[in-house]
Amino acid sequence: MSLVIIGTIAYDAIETPFGKTDKIVGGAAMFAGIAASYLYDRVKLVSVVGEDFGDDNLNTMRSKGINLDGVQVKKGEKSFFWSGKYHNDMNSRDTLITELNVLADFDPIVPDSYQDCEYLLLGNLTPQVQLTTLDRLQRKPKLVVLDTMNFWMDIALDDLLRVLKRVDVLTINDAEARQLSGEYSLVKAAEKILQLGPRYLIIKKGEHGALLFGEDRIFAAPALPLAEVYDPTGAGDAFAGGFVGYLARVGTVNFNNMKNAVIFGSVLASFCVEKFGAERLRELDSSLINERIERFTELSKFDI
Repeated sequence: MSLVIIGTIAYDAIETPFGKTDKIVGGAAMFAGIAASYLYDRVKLVSVVGEDFGDDNLNTMRSKGINLDGVQVKKGEKSFFWSGKYHNDMNSRDTLITELNVLADFDPIVPDSYQDCEYLLLGNLTPQVQLTTLDRLQRKPKLVVLDTMNFWMDIALDDLLRVLKRVDVLTINDAEARQLSGEYSLVKAAEKILQLGPRYLIIKKGEHGALLFGEDRIFAAPALPLAEVYDPTGAGDAFAGGFVGYLARVGTVNFNNMKNAVIFGSVLASFCVEKFGAERLRELDSSLINERIERFTELSKFDI
């Protein structure tokens, strides 16, 4: 059974207090796909790029065992491009350029070879594209994970609420949880959001970790303290990829496995921020991931 990820594959240009880049490969599907590939060997992407993207960039993902049959290459068109500048705290940023290009009229194609989808990650795209993807699967996957953002809450809330009724897990940050629920307390916010459809909710808090809600339980995961953070771009997508990749690997969805999945997602995200773009993510192996899992375990381990 496969893990299908739908999202952007793009070019980014990034500036942080540690430096800046020209165009480098980015996009939610790329970050999530590479992260998931370390934990599960049947990862398939749905996305769209322009003719400018280049086979070398696609082959980098294929080298990780990622299936790209669902990635459209639009001849004569340009790929989605985003440029941003991060502030000194690395938690806030300014968008400098957004060029939708091929993403402006993206119609997701779900190949027949993807119909064995058991795990689905709906990356941060328009709620309508997310709904279309769900409709084009012949059967509901065992687990559907949704990522979204405040922008869609502002301009497409009705469609977003329709998607929420059809997913199992929602991942958003603390500000988005407060906006969606109208509650400042994250516990109260989680209660309201879970009534909208998802069985589980993950609230990401950046350098302060993440909260998992579901089955009338709460799990708080730490974030790994890092001496240097070079580029936060894609960290949330790497988290989502690691999270769903772990669940696909173990094959059973319950709260305890969800807790472990949050830790694996946090581990992949912690690697992502250590270099620009996906450079650090591409360098990993199982020993590096397992070593960092142990570091996460020691963070909160104590005896009473």
